[in-house]
Amino acid sequence: MALAVADGGMRLIEITWNSEAAAELIEQMRSLLPHCLIGAGTLLNVQQLQVAIASGAQFLFTPHLDLDMIRTATERNVPIIPGALTPTEILTAWSQGASCVKVFPVQAVGGATYIRNLQFEPVKQIPLIPTGGVTLENAESFLQAGAVAVALSTDLFPQDLVTAENWPAIAQRAESLMVKLQN
Repeated sequence: MALAVADGGMRLIEITWNSEAAAELIEQMRSLLPHCLIGAGTLLNVQQLQVAIASGAQFLFTPHLDLDMIRTATERNVPIIPGALTPTEILTAWSQGASCVKVFPVQAVGGATYIRNLQFEPVKQIPLIPTGGVTLENAESFLQAGAVAVALSTDLFPQDLVTAENWPAIAQRAESLMVKLQN
C-alpha cells in the first residue's frame, strides 16, 4: 500500500501502529522509500511512541491529546501531530509543542466548514490537518478552508482494491489526488 501511494506521488506516508509488525514496516519503508517521510500513526501511549521513534518514524500521529507524548516527541526532535477537536484542545496541543494538530474526527463536527470556522485568532496560526472523513472528493475543500494538509486512508485504499492487490489502481488514485490538490 505504501509503495503504491509513493508511486502515485505521495511523499508523507503514515504506517498505523495497529498494522501487523508496524515497527518493522517503518524500518522497511524507510529503506525502500528514501525519498519519502515515513511516520507512525494511531499511537496511543508513550511506550508505543518510543518504539516508533526507535524504528525510524520521522513523524508521529496520535488520535488524542496526550501531553506526555508531546513532551517525549519534542525532547527527541520528532514532529508530533496529536489529535484534537475543540479549540481548547487544539490550543493546548500547540502550546505544548505539537508540530501541527490533527483535527479528528473532522466529519463528525462539520467537515471543511468546521476547519473554516476555526480560522480565527489565535487558532488560525496553528497548522491543522483534518482526518476522519476526508475523501478524494472533499480533500480540496479542506485545504481551501485553511488546512495545511489532509490525511485520508479508507477512501484512498478501497477494500476491493486492497483485497485484489490492485496496486496500480491505488497508485492512480493517489496520483489523481495529488494532481487535484496541487492545482
